[in-house]
Amino acid sequence: MAELPQSVLFCCDHNAVRSPMAEGIMKKLFGTDTYVQSVGVRNDLEIDGFAIAACKEIGVELARHRSRSFEELEQMGEALSGFDLIVALSPASQRAALDLTRYYHLTVEYWPVMDPTGIGETREQKLNAYRQTRDQIVDRLKQKWAET
Repeated sequence: MAELPQSVLFCCDHNAVRSPMAEGIMKKLFGTDTYVQSVGVRNDLEIDGFAIAACKEIGVELARHRSRSFEELEQMGEALSGFDLIVALSPASQRAALDLTRYYHLTVEYWPVMDPTGIGETREQKLNAYRQTRDQIVDRLKQKWAET
């Protein structure tokens, strides 16, 4: 079991589905033991309604999440170098994180998590795809840091 880092930054493509889900779930599982934030390569989408619904089912509140990019995080005074770990949940965000942190001594991990957007026809099929993504994130977090 890895030691819980002091600070984690989750990133994905738009900070609208996977990274806010990971941020919210990490906060629920580990409370204030770790400082957690999330960003996207681009901030061009609001938080996804299906992500809100899937996380609400497990008691994680995402409705107040505001999407932001790597650049906006830094403009708000949060230096990437201040994070112990960056977890990329998409290939594009992994490339961006590695590029933006190439001069820093910090770890960038890639967790391949399914992008549920565009999967399913009905509301229930779509929600099931988001549940799969949510459960993948829960499993990864518990494998990495939870004491069983």
